Amino acid sequence: MRKITTPEALFSVLSSRFEEEGFLTLKDLPSPFAFADMQKAAERIADAIRHRERIVVIGDYDVDGVTATTILKRFFDAIEYKIAWLIPNRFEDGYGISVSVLDKIGPCDLIVTVDNGIAALDAAEVCKARGIDLIVTDHHLLPPRLPDAYAIVDPKRNDCTFPYDEICGAQIAWYLVAALKQTIQASIDLKSLLPFTAIAIVADMMPLKHINRAMTIAGLQVMAKSDLPAFRAYKEFVRKEFFDAEDIGFSLAPLLNSAGRMEDASYAVAFLDAPNIYEARSTLQRLIAFNERRKEIEAEMTRAATESLNENDAVTVVKGKGWHEGVMGIVAARLSRDTKKPCIVLCEEGNGMLKGSGRSYGECDLFSLVDPLRAHLDKFGGHAAAIGIRLEAARLEAFKEALNRAFEAGAYRTVPTQKEIVGALDFAVIDGALMSVIKRFEPYGVGNRKPLFFTSDVIVRDMRPIGKEGAHLRFVLEHDGIIFPAVRFKSDERYEIGSIVDIVYSVAENTFRWETSLQLMIEEMRLHDLSNGEIVCRT
Repeated sequence: MRKITTPEALFSVLSSRFEEEGFLTLKDLPSPFAFADMQKAAERIADAIRHRERIVVIGDYDVDGVTATTILKRFFDAIEYKIAWLIPNRFEDGYGISVSVLDKIGPCDLIVTVDNGIAALDAAEVCKARGIDLIVTDHHLLPPRLPDAYAIVDPKRNDCTFPYDEICGAQIAWYLVAALKQTIQASIDLKSLLPFTAIAIVADMMPLKHINRAMTIAGLQVMAKSDLPAFRAYKEFVRKEFFDAEDIGFSLAPLLNSAGRMEDASYAVAFLDAPNIYEARSTLQRLIAFNERRKEIEAEMTRAATESLNENDAVTVVKGKGWHEGVMGIVAARLSRDTKKPCIVLCEEGNGMLKGSGRSYGECDLFSLVDPLRAHLDKFGGHAAAIGIRLEAARLEAFKEALNRAFEAGAYRTVPTQKEIVGALDFAVIDGALMSVIKRFEPYGVGNRKPLFFTSDVIVRDMRPIGKEGAHLRFVLEHDGIIFPAVRFKSDERYEIGSIVDIVYSVAENTFRWETSLQLMIEEMRLHDLSNGEIVCRT
């Protein structure tokens, strides 16, 4: 393992992550017309505007779909053109544009999907029969057959010349607005919409490299200065003025997601697009209530799912009756972290069918793993990290057997190794200069993980439980005479005072009563192994 002895050494390690793309800025963003069908889509929407046609935007109930819908809604509001918009209800309509959703929206001339539609074969046929032009904007992987739509904007298309395919639905919606701005010569501030793309990039776990990094940085900067009622209300709630990717991923995104998980995602759009601070505050309180309810249900479902685990399965598959559909994805993610395996959580629909969500783990591409097994499934979609499936209960065992065989044949590495640790670090090197280097490479997330360090022979000088029901631990740790405070979240482990441990951790700033200090965020801790002094990072 390399030794990090100076801030300059860390800079060299972290900068190597960006050797291919470099540090892109907004000036480096490709043209919107690099997308296949983007010009066709923009011209059709412009024609609809000129002829005062009825336009309907159909989104999705996750953060990406909510922010993408908000981007298009705010664009049409800005040009004072009235449109209709709808986010399908998870419980009544299911995912994305469908025949039942088309019946809901009534007669229209043009439908634009955001963050969905790439697999909507039936809905596309109905649109064609009813004389509705359908424009699909999506970022999900392509199914074997594409819908018969007027235009399809998806970076995964083989004929798409847009140079980046790992982008989210809200980014494509932003690019559609950029194309429309040029096509109809609209006076639109594209920068004002970047906070919505930043939220979606982080929430949808896009790699924080290339234009994703540039758009996230710019979006967070605009968000900090924005007077938008939603952002003002959120700043009041968290008592912060500036945000990083972790604030989005662990705080704002769950709030926005909770609306679609618990009741209806339209509440999230209503919050983001609130016309004044009073409505923003009121809607935010509703989201907070949704999220608290979600946490309670998630904890109960996780306990029940854990009891039914089969430790011999290479891929964890659990099912239950009466489980809350809106929380299955979160429970799958939690189980995948706990079991260190990909996980699929299913619930009984009551008609001989099972429906659920899956989350990957390690280097396993869950979509590619399940894709060849479509014959077992009634519905299937998603991407490398997350999938949604529906199948007959009678086919479950055959599907599980085929899934485990496919996983074993793939020989996936599921346990992260020390390659994820950037280097060994002495406490003596941890200072403001090192922290400046760490902050230089923000935002951190998928594709640009916050740097993890390894330190051996650390003495536990103090340890105490903190938080609700003592779910977290606060430490005082010493190494070579230097002391740092440290925190480990969601751990029931206990260590005696004076224990010698090895730790894997990140370095963070902690601001309390206007004073900022450094603390260690523990990812892994175990008693020092005198035989080799090594540990494996299980993150």
